[in-house]
Amino acid sequence: MNILLVYPRYPDTYWSFKHALRFIRKKAAVPPLGLITVAALIPKNWHKKLIDMNVEDLKNHDIRWADYVFISAMYVQKESVAEVIERCVAFGRKTVAGGPLFTQEYRNYPDIDHFILNEAELTLEPFIKALEQGEKPERIYKTKAFADMHQSPIPEYGLLKLNAYVFMSFQVSRGCPFACNFCEITTLLGHKVRIKSSRQIIQELETLYQLNWRGSVSVVDDNFIGNLKFIKTDLLPAMISWTQKHIYPFHFNAQTSINMADDSELLELMTQAGFNAAFIGIETPSDESLQYCNKVQNQNRNLLDSIYTIQQAGIQVSGGFIVGFDSDKPDVFERQVEFIQKSGIVSAMVGLLNAPKNTKLYRQLEAENRITTEATGSNTDFTMNFIPKMDAEVLMEGYRTIIRNIYSIKPYYQRVRQLLLNYKARENQEKKITSGELIAFLKSMLILGILNKGQLDYWKLMIWTFFKRPSLLPDAITFSVYGYHYRAVYKL
Repeated sequence: MNILLVYPRYPDTYWSFKHALRFIRKKAAVPPLGLITVAALIPKNWHKKLIDMNVEDLKNHDIRWADYVFISAMYVQKESVAEVIERCVAFGRKTVAGGPLFTQEYRNYPDIDHFILNEAELTLEPFIKALEQGEKPERIYKTKAFADMHQSPIPEYGLLKLNAYVFMSFQVSRGCPFACNFCEITTLLGHKVRIKSSRQIIQELETLYQLNWRGSVSVVDDNFIGNLKFIKTDLLPAMISWTQKHIYPFHFNAQTSINMADDSELLELMTQAGFNAAFIGIETPSDESLQYCNKVQNQNRNLLDSIYTIQQAGIQVSGGFIVGFDSDKPDVFERQVEFIQKSGIVSAMVGLLNAPKNTKLYRQLEAENRITTEATGSNTDFTMNFIPKMDAEVLMEGYRTIIRNIYSIKPYYQRVRQLLLNYKARENQEKKITSGELIAFLKSMLILGILNKGQLDYWKLMIWTFFKRPSLLPDAITFSVYGYHYRAVYKL
């Protein structure tokens, strides 16, 4: 049996880093972790091939080779998904689809032959069993149950062209204990945080190590600290032991929640394990809007102080921000800009509020007859899928103002400098400039320091960093390149 696993192409978005990748000779930011986990669930004696369309083109001979084409995707990849399905149909190849997009939208894809919905650890096995027994598989396999993460296999990292990626990734848990009204994670994965064992995680890290991966590794959990007791007493001590034994081959980043700032022991353990970055959903400095969206973990605290605490501990913070809540006032745009600039959050992903299906927000807006279309899944396409309470033109212009005021050249470089002032890198986090980073630096000197606008601001940052924070020069280079990408995405 020949199985072709296809990961559709991402459009040019905030997190694609398309314009930054040219500096470092990489093709994509992160690998398709879900798809290589599915690959590990497929029988060992079946032939498997992975095509990540963000890394290489999907060729006709790849499709012809396959007995079944497995497709996994998120909302933002819908355009590429349609192309893949059309080509598979043209060649008469059977398609099997799963992942977040199809779990929510499978009814919109009549040309797909089979759907493996929800979590593949539960729904893929009966499909495979039917094929092995020579029976005709069902069209749809789905479940309301949640998978036991202890049964999740080590992803087949060996299928990847590792050198094409900036980051590798692994998953510790699924589910989130919080209940933000705009978030669909709990609908898909539940409130209970289900965890892998520390042994599983160490095996995955060892697999990456043996494949000669070195550098950045992302934890893809929606909230890495969702099960705090396990993280502090079990996983992080195991990671510390492993990473020290292997002389810190990886530096980790994770998506967490702001309450990590309240736990100095947690911060210490994370930095000892090699964590140096975290993405946190800040959303808004407005207390009213935090209450509106039920972001309880962000309420009743000084958010700027919390961010500074995390930065001082040795963890850089990137953040998500939202405008368009019913409770937003006209001054929210100015407040967002002021907050972001003061925080030193360089990668501040600001989006217009959207309501994904199966969220509390969607149900509320649907009851009020305010839903207008489906959410696109993109944070940078200037669209909303509902009628906002604030005048739509005022909201859109305010949003554009935020983007201009945080990603234009001068305020962006000011924010990078603020981060470098706030950030206290631990000794095990200080990076020597690698050959790839040296090439990126030389390219940045040419592209950012000579050919593009903002040359003076670029050189000011490089010189300031060299004399004031020399150990953070690789970070200054990286963030300068990120800025180039963000300006390209937002057409600034």
